[in-house]
Amino acid sequence: MAGHSKWSTIRHKKAITDAKKSQIFSKLSTQITLAAKKGGGDPDMNPNLRLYLDKAKSAGFPVDRIKKAIQKGTGEGKDEVAYEEAIYEGFGPSNIQILVDVITDNKNRTIADLRRLFEEIGGRMGESGSVAWNFDTKGLIVLRSGRMKKSDRFGHEDEYVPEDRQEVMMEIMDIEGVEDINECDLDGVEGLEVYTQFSDLTKVRDGISKKGYVLEQADIIKEPRDTIQLTGSDLDKAQAGIERIEDHNDVQSVWSNLEL
Repeated sequence: MAGHSKWSTIRHKKAITDAKKSQIFSKLSTQITLAAKKGGGDPDMNPNLRLYLDKAKSAGFPVDRIKKAIQKGTGEGKDEVAYEEAIYEGFGPSNIQILVDVITDNKNRTIADLRRLFEEIGGRMGESGSVAWNFDTKGLIVLRSGRMKKSDRFGHEDEYVPEDRQEVMMEIMDIEGVEDINECDLDGVEGLEVYTQFSDLTKVRDGISKKGYVLEQADIIKEPRDTIQLTGSDLDKAQAGIERIEDHNDVQSVWSNLEL
């Protein structure tokens, strides 16, 4: 059960993006469209699409826009777009390493925009492999150590019932595909971080769901092997630079070796 908690980093990033709901919806729409294009529009047969649909529903993405995004990907919609996935690498303020996941319909435009952004934040774009060597791609599932109990009273919300975290951990370890588990705190609620191979994320997430535990997050992450610690104005500048890259419409995720 080695390693340190990633939940604080994810929660920090979520707090940033929650204030920009329209931008979140735009990015979710693109993710859903690409997933449907690559694997079909049936979420039962397309685990990647199912993962993005779960994220969209959690974010409050309107059902009619979900349907349109799927149709655009399968070619049923009027506005079929040729999206591509790409990963770009670079160095930010204080030479922090940055990986950028994008989905774009125009690679030349995206590269030019990112090169300008890196320069504006005091960094530079890197060659392929200049940063990626320091990152491992994994699946991360964050859950509460407990389940929901259906209310006996009509119209009342279901009640969350915490369970012994060690017992929950032992039960989850039996799920095929689980590689590591860490304890974490979810705003005062005991929780767990479950790590998987990225290809096993959907399988493990579904296994945990079947056991009834409350899921908070299920995502592919890129975890740095070696990190860098910054303080004061250097830390502020690095975080501000990362946020500027995150704000680009084509950018889906930004990963760095900055220790938060």
